Amino acid sequence: MDLNWGILIAIFFINVVYVTLSTLRLMLTMKGYQSVAPFVAMIEIATYVVGLGLVLDNLDNVFNVIVYSVGFGAGIYTGMLIEDKLALGHTLVTTILPENGWDVAEELRGKGYGVTITQAYGREGNRFVLEILTTRSNERALYRLIQEIEPRAFVVSYEPKYINGGFWTKRLKYNRRAVKENPKASPFAEDY
Repeated sequence: MDLNWGILIAIFFINVVYVTLSTLRLMLTMKGYQSVAPFVAMIEIATYVVGLGLVLDNLDNVFNVIVYSVGFGAGIYTGMLIEDKLALGHTLVTTILPENGWDVAEELRGKGYGVTITQAYGREGNRFVLEILTTRSNERALYRLIQEIEPRAFVVSYEPKYINGGFWTKRLKYNRRAVKENPKASPFAEDY
């Protein structure tokens, strides 16, 4: 069987680009970036047609299909890496503490986080529940900070779909305005 390395490499890279764009488009759509997602989709589908055409024109070679499949997997991986680096959106971090809830909340507030605290009762007694909203780009730093302040904290997070009102809505509006006027105006300007 004669291998055409040029076609194999083209199929691989075209599929990596196509699937990466597909993954990013899906993430953008899910996170509400409706104005960007259609443009990514146009580039995505054009790339798909070219890649699929190469495979279909050379379907007699099983290696073309194998390389197409490997490129597909590599594209998903690449798309996930890029999306993780972009860190679009926000995360709501729920932190459950056995004690010192008020102190931890105040320390986090001192670092610029909005914290809502409630008291709860768990299997081993009274607990404090902290709800902290942060940008995804700041998520890991928040986890490290919570761990430094209270190593016994139970932390779980999820991405909210809709945010309205409260501390964050005001901060988002302020930061968007501040970044336009002066990128260094807000301590959270780098998040936007």
